[in-house]
Amino acid sequence: MRYLLDTHIWIWSQENPEQLGQKSRRELGDIAQERFVSAISTLEIARLIHLGLVRLRHRFTEWKQFSLAELNAATLDLTQEIAWEAYNLPGRFHNDPADRVLVATARIANLTLITADDLILRYPHVKTLSAKR
Repeated sequence: MRYLLDTHIWIWSQENPEQLGQKSRRELGDIAQERFVSAISTLEIARLIHLGLVRLRHRFTEWKQFSLAELNAATLDLTQEIAWEAYNLPGRFHNDPADRVLVATARIANLTLITADDLILRYPHVKTLSAKR
């Protein structure tokens, strides 16, 4: 399976793994699975840190390197194709730009998005895995 981690899942995997369900923890720990994070998640984390809403155990540069290595995850850049898809998603989707980019990334790269976001989990046009499971 090929997974894209929602921003909060990337953070939880390192800072609060107890918030993840058993299946999600198992999938994140299974070296046979491919895992990715989107560059948009770095923007979201920077915003959350700037606003004082998130505090990481290490400076972001070290945290990012350690977490990507521990997850055996690669970073996916924001491409023009993803940017376009983010605002041309089929059906109805909410207006959060980062969520739109994550969904668009998962759709274009044929990834399953691991998330606890109910709005994304209810969106029928992207493959998801509930992080609560």
